Amino acid sequence: MDVKDALEFLRTNHRSVLVTRKRNGDPQLSPVAHGVDAEDRVVISTREPAYKVRNLRRDPRASLLGLNDGFYGQWVQVDGTAELISLPEAMEPLVDLYRQIQGEHPDWDDYRAAMVRDQRLIIAITPTSAGPNRSG
Repeated sequence: MDVKDALEFLRTNHRSVLVTRKRNGDPQLSPVAHGVDAEDRVVISTREPAYKVRNLRRDPRASLLGLNDGFYGQWVQVDGTAELISLPEAMEPLVDLYRQIQGEHPDWDDYRAAMVRDQRLIIAITPTSAGPNRSG
């Protein structure tokens, strides 16, 4: 599977598991909701103090397993390098991500205030490879 096909799947299926690396190299898995931005990066909203953020600051390699809503069936994995985008630069990407996953918010001012209060940031993963190349 090429990255383009994986991104098409990830644009319509937003449930996933993010893999980052702990200090000792072991994987840390985190259930997340994701989107795909205009630059074909997989984007995730999280909080500044989260372990996945600490892990990515130390080692920007990331893997994401994207699942369909029914869990069983088609899935994709993308591997790549993560960039962390903090506020205030993260605000519009956070709004875009919310729209992709949830649609319109009833009160965007309240949403923006919550993003600041919760210390939200964007993890943006640039995929370098994708799979699976066969099922079984």
